[in-house]
Amino acid sequence: MSTFPGQLTGWMAPALISQRELAPAKTLDSSETITALVTEHSATLYRVAYSVMRNASEAEDAVQEAFLRVLKHQDKLDSILDHRVWLIRITWNIVLDRKRRSKTRPENDDIADYTRVLPSKDRRADDSLISLQEQSRILSLIDRLPRKEREALLLSAVEELSTVQIAAVVGTTESSIRSRIFRGRRQLSTLLEMEGVSR
Repeated sequence: MSTFPGQLTGWMAPALISQRELAPAKTLDSSETITALVTEHSATLYRVAYSVMRNASEAEDAVQEAFLRVLKHQDKLDSILDHRVWLIRITWNIVLDRKRRSKTRPENDDIADYTRVLPSKDRRADDSLISLQEQSRILSLIDRLPRKEREALLLSAVEELSTVQIAAVVGTTESSIRSRIFRGRRQLSTLLEMEGVSR
């Protein structure tokens, strides 16, 4: 994952250069802003996209599409109060739209993909593998939750967004998000207990 922001910035460079040639003074500032947004937020957006798509290349495509949309609407950059939440909302809408169109969720159990999404530092290899397997198991249980609860839990757990930020991303009230997270955690706890008994 460490190379993805650099790859994305390099991939977008021709578009940014051509924008500079069209309007050098104004676009220079916005292209620098977009480059900074890519550097700062692409890893976050990748994790958000991957939490829904569960496929590395599709998650990367979704992040690239998100930044292409930012390029098309770069005139709005100055009016955005929280770039992180705005970018997550764009990415979230993209992946949900792609998921709706595909009607299936491709699962990818490649451990390398999990390490890109949920990296751990200073841990023994066997501890890391157990942790990755546990995370995979919990993600598969989250997939079994109703859509609203699943979405709220993913945004809360994957990116640690506040209830206010999640409400902004999904377009609902903060109290509704709190209820969804509460119900989702309770349902997830029940699923974990049931799975523990069956093992």
